[in-house]
Amino acid sequence: MEKAASPRASDIAYDKIRQFVLSGRAEPGEQLTEEQLARISGVSRTPVREAVRRLENELLIVRSDSKRLFVADWSADDIDEMFVLRGMLEGHAASRAARNISSRQIEELGRISDSLDAAVHSNPPDVVEFLAQNRRFHDIVLDAARSPRLSAMLPMLVEQPVVRRTAAQYRTDELVQSAREHRELISAFAARDSHWARAVMTSHIRRAFHVFSSTAKRRTDQLRAND
Repeated sequence: MEKAASPRASDIAYDKIRQFVLSGRAEPGEQLTEEQLARISGVSRTPVREAVRRLENELLIVRSDSKRLFVADWSADDIDEMFVLRGMLEGHAASRAARNISSRQIEELGRISDSLDAAVHSNPPDVVEFLAQNRRFHDIVLDAARSPRLSAMLPMLVEQPVVRRTAAQYRTDELVQSAREHRELISAFAARDSHWARAVMTSHIRRAFHVFSSTAKRRTDQLRAND
């Protein structure tokens, strides 16, 4: 039996640096160095450079005119555009999913929705678990859409704003409303109603933008108050 090929050093660097950025261990706008990234990923600087190029293409890392590297820090307009594009694409994905989704996938969405409800009603709400289950839910919808193009385009739009790390400040009422919208999406999928599914998903993403914006403002206000 042939042994599985070992991951390339650049792939290892890409995965570890990407997780470092998305986990929030680096502040938006924070400068990064190749030496630092080599230590984080445990590989030499050559594969780090290749990994950084990939992350630049995903807009998670940006390079200044002087060639210095920074964690991306988007403006309010950038974030608005990301959510507009995400609403368009995820609305389309939901429409396609309503036509193509399997009974097994609908059942799985139901189980995930139960997990979302449980996370919301924990005391305090389990935001980390909620976000993990939310990601699973949307991944299944994307898979059910059966569109390689959507699968290639959407993940970057979904993950980029995570760098802003406001998740822990979501209010319980915001999480409850999100969980309800997931339930309504399941109803639309069960009815095989592509128009209903698109409308709910588009509204869901747009509301998420306003939640994201309000939590970011609350975080900024708290940081100023602590100065």
